[in-house]
Amino acid sequence: MKKKLVCLLTAFALAAGMAACGGNSDAGSSAPSESSQPESSAPEADAPAGTPTESESAPAPAAGQVTFKLGGTGPLTGAAAIYGTAAANGAQIAVDEINAENGSILFELKYEDDVHDPEKAVNAYNALKDWGMQLSLGSVTSKPAEATSTMNNEDRIFALTPSASSTAVTEGKDNFFQMCFMDPNQGSASAQYIADKKLAAKVAVIWKNDDVYSKGIHDTFTAKAGELGLEVVSDTTFADGNDTDFSVQITDAKNNGAELVFLPMYYQPASLIFAQASAMGYAPKFFGVDGMDGILTMEGFDVSLAEGVMLLTPFNADSDDERTKNFVAKYQEKFGEIPNQFAADAYDCVYAFKQALEAAAPAADVSNEDLCAAMIAQFTSMTFNGLTGENVTWDASGAVSKSPKGMIIQSGAYVGLD
Repeated sequence: MKKKLVCLLTAFALAAGMAACGGNSDAGSSAPSESSQPESSAPEADAPAGTPTESESAPAPAAGQVTFKLGGTGPLTGAAAIYGTAAANGAQIAVDEINAENGSILFELKYEDDVHDPEKAVNAYNALKDWGMQLSLGSVTSKPAEATSTMNNEDRIFALTPSASSTAVTEGKDNFFQMCFMDPNQGSASAQYIADKKLAAKVAVIWKNDDVYSKGIHDTFTAKAGELGLEVVSDTTFADGNDTDFSVQITDAKNNGAELVFLPMYYQPASLIFAQASAMGYAPKFFGVDGMDGILTMEGFDVSLAEGVMLLTPFNADSDDERTKNFVAKYQEKFGEIPNQFAADAYDCVYAFKQALEAAAPAADVSNEDLCAAMIAQFTSMTFNGLTGENVTWDASGAVSKSPKGMIIQSGAYVGLD
């Protein structure tokens, strides 16, 4: 009986010991739990819809260091994914560089996919808010940004968008700033550039009438063209649902003798216009805006159709500037392609945040309200030098002041005109 009791007690002891080791007798070689795995790194262009992208964790802050959670939404999937993934990738490179410096400011970056849809952008913003976002890169494209900027303003989370350019994203909001040109500025600057360079006397405009981005640029372009003596001989539109056949618009421009066609739109419809104009034997000069950037990496597009297309952009990937060359090299190594202006603007956004935070020196436990106030004070008083402009400033409306660069597509690459 005593012998049986000893055996039972021994068995209970062994069972208890195994339970304490998670039920694995080889506990010393067990795999780490899911929660101990490193977070995913750079965003991928083919991430499934709705999948958030998140940077590697910032190093644990040492004495005198503060880590800030930086979030943004953008189209990481869908038709506009070239814009969102470029912005997320550019921001990622900046965060990696800054964290590697191990200075006083560190960042943790997270992007959520909004599929270029305002409703999904609101959901993405709320996910970032739940994550603890302290500073925002806003939304990449204008229509989603119009929805999320209102929430930034209500929550007093300061935002600096790399590329949402409509005036509505900043109107009535004192804490939503832009790194890109506002739509009206793009329109007037394009007209000024065409006139100054004597590119054409007769101009056609094809624009998207249900898109605030396209309409805003169109309106200021035509107004400025009138002031400068450019004759707009054809002014035609399209909208969702009739954006695949541009024969009417192209024929109107051709029949009215347009020497140059101005396209204030994103690259997807522009790619069709180039193909259809070529098929019709119409070869005017084409001039676009920042939404054209990305056409050279559009899947299935024959880049020879864009030969000679001009546009205004704040970024030239072929620049001899050492900082630009380093950025382009890192981007190519990490993502396998030449960065566009969306990537460069997002890169600059992160460094502008760094400069503002270093000057304001907020405490680690700063409230959203106090951090927002500090950022407003810094951005309306500082001067910033980045990849997309030198001596960059912002006014109280959130609008940026910097000089655009003229670009032309030659042999499948962007080349500076100036």
